Amino acid sequence: MSKTTKQDMVLEALTAGERLTSAEIKSNFGVANPGATIQALKFAGNPIFLNTIGKKGSKSKVYTLGTKAPREVIAAGYRALAQRAVA
Repeated sequence: MSKTTKQDMVLEALTAGERLTSAEIKSNFGVANPGATIQALKFAGNPIFLNTIGKKGSKSKVYTLGTKAPREVIAAGYRALAQRAVA
């Protein structure tokens, strides 16, 4: 029997079409660092995007799951961007 991780729960919610804020990821899934969790999911090849929604004066930033692309391509792209940011 495999254990469901917090990353698995976040990915499952995003796959179901939910849009999640960092605060929701913290409170709903008990994730201490939502940014790190999202980054790990991206590096695993999941097309996750941070979008701004709402009207002027009441905007929110939410994570959403994008359309499917080859996981290896997405993961390689995110890793390349991370390497460039460090260099």
